[in-house]
Amino acid sequence: MHAARHDARSRRETADAFVLFGITGDLSYKMLLPALYAMEERKELSVPVIGVALTDLDLDGLRKRAAASLKDAGVTVDEAVFARFSKRLHLVAGSFDSPDTFTELKKQLGKAVFPAYYLAVPPSLFGVVAAGLHAADICEGRLVVEKPFGTDGPSARALDDELKKFFPEERIYRVDHFLGKESVEDILAFRFANTLMEPVWNSSYIRTVQITMAENFGVEDRGSFYDPVGAIRDVVQNHLLQVLALLTMEPPATSDPDSMLDEKYKVLRAIRPVKARDLVRGQYTGYQKIKGVREGSTTETFMAAKFYIENWRWHNVPITIRAGKNMATTSLEVVIELRKPPVMLFADADGQPDPNLIRLRLGPNVGVTLNIYAGEPGHSNQVREIAVSADFERQLKGQRKPYEHIFLGALCGDPRQFGRMDIVEESWRIVQHIIDRTDEPLPYEPGSWGPQAAEKVALYGRWHPLEQVND
Repeated sequence: MHAARHDARSRRETADAFVLFGITGDLSYKMLLPALYAMEERKELSVPVIGVALTDLDLDGLRKRAAASLKDAGVTVDEAVFARFSKRLHLVAGSFDSPDTFTELKKQLGKAVFPAYYLAVPPSLFGVVAAGLHAADICEGRLVVEKPFGTDGPSARALDDELKKFFPEERIYRVDHFLGKESVEDILAFRFANTLMEPVWNSSYIRTVQITMAENFGVEDRGSFYDPVGAIRDVVQNHLLQVLALLTMEPPATSDPDSMLDEKYKVLRAIRPVKARDLVRGQYTGYQKIKGVREGSTTETFMAAKFYIENWRWHNVPITIRAGKNMATTSLEVVIELRKPPVMLFADADGQPDPNLIRLRLGPNVGVTLNIYAGEPGHSNQVREIAVSADFERQLKGQRKPYEHIFLGALCGDPRQFGRMDIVEESWRIVQHIIDRTDEPLPYEPGSWGPQAAEKVALYGRWHPLEQVND
């Protein structure tokens, strides 16, 4: 396990500058600049923001681009807040493989000695930037890298070896923006802050767990990016295995971030690799007509698979994950099916009642619903299913966007929103046998729930319908 603890000071030290490589890129425009502005608005940003990019823009041009990004993101801009944010912005224009770029960055950093370096650039440039920082003698801060971290286990380890020539593990933060979602973070609060939940959170009471990530849109104009990746690499190896880990890990011994990461590692280590017979891959009709998609592509745009955790808590509980594009709705939901009572004393109108369900809606319409039974009026031995629901978005105001959490963690040295290398390695191990398959995926129609064969992956061939919540 890579739980390095020898550099505690640098891991917990607050960064004194935020350096954004790729500040003029698409991700920065759509997500990162609005998140930085939101932090400025909350008065959570107190360090200079230095952008680095190969660009023709000057500083005034960057500030105008930041204003445009906020407008396009639908942000209501406070002029006084934006004025503060503008003064905080700096720009270094130059190539990432040029020593002059890093000489200028060192000059812009001034007295800052422990920056957070955020790399919103392709993974092929991670090592180039790390080497440039080292050559300029400014690599004492944190290196924060966007996904993907490798394309399989060996490439992830090779990338890690390259970065560790210049930065130790405790100062490499691997981004998974799902871990910045408050709804995903709330899984731990739901489990460990509510005494009524944890006693039944095991195989004695839980029959199966289903995780669904559905998107009602296709690949659109991203064919050249998506086709070499596919659904398993895009959202399962990272995002959904992280959700699975939070749902199934043991309670951390302390509130220290390392304790939580240790438990995530342990539960992922206990997951056996997915077998081919427990996997269904699909591709929506029309995918191969998209620009950038290879002719005859066997890339999956849908997957459904069964996972097993070989430990005492979860022995023989199937955990099924399905994810796909161009599906019937957009939703991220966990459905936990409890076991039936040992003796059935009651019936519903159709006979045997269905099992109780716990539904965690992670987006949109974030909240929780418990499907339980109450006595049917006028019928002494009959029950009716009712839904007890909470809408977190309405009851918990002021939730932050994912990248705000990620930036705060990068600045203050909280690794909980990031991937430790041992966790990354285990995630690749679990899916290693089901990536890069060359068999033809099963076709499915846009707007459906994937190939019909995916039903067999769920316990007894039944995926629970996702909850429909009115806005």
